[in-house]
Amino acid sequence: MTLRLFRNNLGSGFLAAALTLFSSAVAAQSIEDEAVAWLQDFIRVDTVNPPGNETRAVEFYREIFDAEGIEYEWVESAPGRGNIWARLEGGDEPGLMLLQHTDVVPADKEFWTTDPLSGELRDGYILGRGARDMKGTGIAHLATFLSLHRSGRALNRDVVFLATADEEAGGFYGAGWLIENRPEIFQGIGLLINEGGAGSISGDEIVFGVEVTQKVPVWLRLNAIDVPGHGSSPRATTSVLRIVEALNRIKENPFEPRIIPAVDAYFSGLAVSMDDDWAQAYADMARAITDPEFLPALQDFRPGHHALTRDICSITRMGGSSKINTIPPEAWAELDCRMLPDRPAEELIADVEALLEGTGVNVEVIMAFTPAISTTNSTLFESIVNVTGELYPGSQVLSAVSTGFTDSHFTRDLGIVSYGFSPVITRADDPTGVHGNDERIPVEAFRAGVTDLGAIVRNLVH
Repeated sequence: MTLRLFRNNLGSGFLAAALTLFSSAVAAQSIEDEAVAWLQDFIRVDTVNPPGNETRAVEFYREIFDAEGIEYEWVESAPGRGNIWARLEGGDEPGLMLLQHTDVVPADKEFWTTDPLSGELRDGYILGRGARDMKGTGIAHLATFLSLHRSGRALNRDVVFLATADEEAGGFYGAGWLIENRPEIFQGIGLLINEGGAGSISGDEIVFGVEVTQKVPVWLRLNAIDVPGHGSSPRATTSVLRIVEALNRIKENPFEPRIIPAVDAYFSGLAVSMDDDWAQAYADMARAITDPEFLPALQDFRPGHHALTRDICSITRMGGSSKINTIPPEAWAELDCRMLPDRPAEELIADVEALLEGTGVNVEVIMAFTPAISTTNSTLFESIVNVTGELYPGSQVLSAVSTGFTDSHFTRDLGIVSYGFSPVITRADDPTGVHGNDERIPVEAFRAGVTDLGAIVRNLVH
């Protein structure tokens, strides 16, 4: 069964209007063909962060906008850290922003079956770093934006295309910098589509996840100072031993599990399409987590879902002496903590400090964001539900919680209703390679996603 078989006849008025430019097979094929070619070319643009070099992505988009006659602005927040945006003016309804980041994480060629920046088309997939995260979604945004421009039809609201730098390293040269230095970009914007959600098919069941909130990153550095010495004559206490004790306490004292309303709603929606053994637990996860045997089983089954049941601190980096026979005066470790968005970061930091009391270890905050949840009571969410329901009868749209973070945390702080969403549907058991090896996106699913995103946006803005 192909994904296109789930499409219904275009019987409703809203969908017919949303698909005006896609009503002919020729027109749809044209924009999808363009999108595939753009994505392959975009993957070949080296924007690996670090160092970023996102101005190369700006040049990629400038060439396209110039050819289309679209006015745009761009700026470097630092040398090579380029950001670009364009605005289609419309009516007085709250504006829509199509937000993407252009940087990608590094890739080790040794473990890939192709050049990570090749954009190779192979076995029905486009391969390359950024194919899913998030150059593929960015090109879908571009195709939608250009289609609106080419149509010449009046819009009921402004639509802004924004491509930013540095998301993979925190967004401080991208979205964060623009909010501080070019706030006019965000004026009048009430709705936003970003990365973070997608479509998934298992058997005949299609589920679209719309990310409405995310676990809040709190990055901590543990520092310990003690008397240095020779490795042959260890002392009772050292900087390294203090760090080891601190890390052991963190490992042995996980945060208590809890289910917040947004997670409960997400799990309850998933329960409908799960087998009986798991469906009962997902339908009432607050009860399920009281069973001491359940959480380890959930972690084996779905590690990402397990991470939504509690705050976590992962030990990711550590350091000490530069020489094997030297006990260092200072040792350190870094923690990637992610907290559920129902309390301020200060509370988690205080919990860690209390846990480490008496170890002689100081807790330094590297980064901490503020929690925020976007409402599903919006015209954009309604458009996603209506259009996907028409295109794929029987599909579900679930509000989802992401274990990672995106630039949406910046825009939610501005009061913008921000969703992580992509209509690209992939099979649940088809690995994407995001941040791993052989990152890829199915060509046909990508083409369908380009068309479907255009339909959703048209339903909103016309």
